[in-house]
Amino acid sequence: MQKPIVEIEFCTQCRWLLRAAWLAQELLTTFDTDLGSVNLVPGTGGILDISCDGKVIFSRKEAGRFPEAKELKQLIRDLIDPERSLGHSDSPVKSAE
Repeated sequence: MQKPIVEIEFCTQCRWLLRAAWLAQELLTTFDTDLGSVNLVPGTGGILDISCDGKVIFSRKEAGRFPEAKELKQLIRDLIDPERSLGHSDSPVKSAE
């Protein structure tokens, strides 16, 4: 079975490489053997989209904010292994109201 591939497309104009790399590190630390890869994809226009196997699971433009690491971990977990516990990262994500 092929392992899921996560892509983080980030805006180079906005200098979001470090943020994208940090999110990639968080995912690779949590899902070290469960993901096929986490790819950083340079983009423009304020983009920060995260997809898993080609399906966008988080868009900064749609959400109006950046994802929290634990929120992103929960989204990935729900796709690849819904029964898996994420420990302290399973606590509810605070909504940005």
